[in-house]
Amino acid sequence: MPPVRVVTAAQAAARDARAIGAGTPSRTLMQAAGRHAAAEVMRHAGDRVRAGVDIYAGGGNNGGDAWVVAATLAVAGVSVRVREVEPPRTNDARAEKAAAASALQGATAPRGQPGVVVDGLLGTGARGAPRGDIARACADIDAARAAGALVVALDVPSGLDASTGAHEGAPRADLTVTFGTIKRGHLTARDWCRAIVVVDIGLGAHTDLDDGAPILADAAFVRSIVPRISADEHKGARRKVAIVGGARGMAGAVILAGRAALHSGVGLVKLVVSPDNVDLVQRTVPEALAAAWPSSDAEAAAIGAWADALLVGPGLGRGAHVRPLVEQCVRSAECPVVIDADALNAYEGEPAPFAALIGTRRALITPHPLEFARLSGDNAASVNTRRFDVAGELARATGATVLLKGVPTVVAAPDGRVVVSASGTPVLGQGGSGDVLAGMAATLLAQCGDPLHAGAAAAWVHGRAAELAAPDGAIRGVTLDDVLDSLRDAWKCDEAPRPSYVLAELAAVGEQ
Repeated sequence: MPPVRVVTAAQAAARDARAIGAGTPSRTLMQAAGRHAAAEVMRHAGDRVRAGVDIYAGGGNNGGDAWVVAATLAVAGVSVRVREVEPPRTNDARAEKAAAASALQGATAPRGQPGVVVDGLLGTGARGAPRGDIARACADIDAARAAGALVVALDVPSGLDASTGAHEGAPRADLTVTFGTIKRGHLTARDWCRAIVVVDIGLGAHTDLDDGAPILADAAFVRSIVPRISADEHKGARRKVAIVGGARGMAGAVILAGRAALHSGVGLVKLVVSPDNVDLVQRTVPEALAAAWPSSDAEAAAIGAWADALLVGPGLGRGAHVRPLVEQCVRSAECPVVIDADALNAYEGEPAPFAALIGTRRALITPHPLEFARLSGDNAASVNTRRFDVAGELARATGATVLLKGVPTVVAAPDGRVVVSASGTPVLGQGGSGDVLAGMAATLLAQCGDPLHAGAAAAWVHGRAAELAAPDGAIRGVTLDDVLDSLRDAWKCDEAPRPSYVLAELAAVGEQ
């Protein structure tokens, strides 16, 4: 199967149209969507199915999907009640309502409060907040959820904008079953979608249109990138990473980055810090080498010649010393570089000089939205709103691959390749998390050489470690030490068994 793509509403519609134009009837796609959504209701709802299922059907094709779900569940012996909010408006939806009639005729309706509610009111083509009868039905769905029902949304929670994630008036879902692709809005409105499952509806190769839609990183993608450590590899073969940072009072950042690199399979780490911190980092990370910041071009060149990847930035501070030190280290390095944190802040509002520093070297930059805004001259709110697009714009402007941290993380290369990572939990929303990610990315860059692959794989594993550190969804009480300890299992890139029709699956994150 092609990789799962992260799409806008228009890109989703284009894939449906391409499959239909190639000979797959639109009703066949609808039937597959409804059958697999019904199967996901059964798989996720557990005992709550016994209390019955209320299904809200709108008038469009999303309502047609709902009629297929209703018929499939009724045939399986589930108590089903369809709440038709609008009569079907499309030929396919009318046909599925008619086809469901016989199955529903013999079905029992839920008694009292249903255990599951299926939201089939509005799909990816909807714009703006729900209105009229649809809005009232959305409120009823929210009320059922507050009373304990599991809410399952078909494609998107009704009224949630598939492209932007805007969700005024949309009911919250506990599970969102989306069809063929994952939508941008799912990933920017995780609280409204909760658990997300992408099911195969028969789009096949048509999901892989060349329209700029990024790939969604998953375990298989990461396994294809992370190099195997063979039986005879020694510390040199596992590569060397130098990390330049750690100004006075800020040694923690470079220590976390170094520990993360060591937890990621690198052979040797050298921590290059303020002279005041050399003894401290040597004692704290005894596995690493330690050195003071270079005082000459020759010393900087020696660091760059020793390393297979250079990470510059963690804990450098904001003083006048930073930019000269960054330029001295980066310009003298023959290896690929990761530039993070204060090394980026040194070029606030000056992307052109930063691009000149990058030149033709392989480089990965790892800003959070505020650091991104400082460098690009944008503002953090706009960066978050346009995160799927701005990462590529900055990559083309600077010549560096850009890893824009956040929900979701977007990794864009200057050549137009883009990968999105949606793993992780709010556990990562604490100081030092970016330093851990930077150390992981530097290790992979040393080992695989491709900044896009290194950044995307590191982001996914970083997020996966956070998930493993708090498998019960806990946030409070989980620290970066727990995340670092979980890297051992996260690097295995294991996947839980899932049905063959499931293309991707994201767990619910955040406190309930």
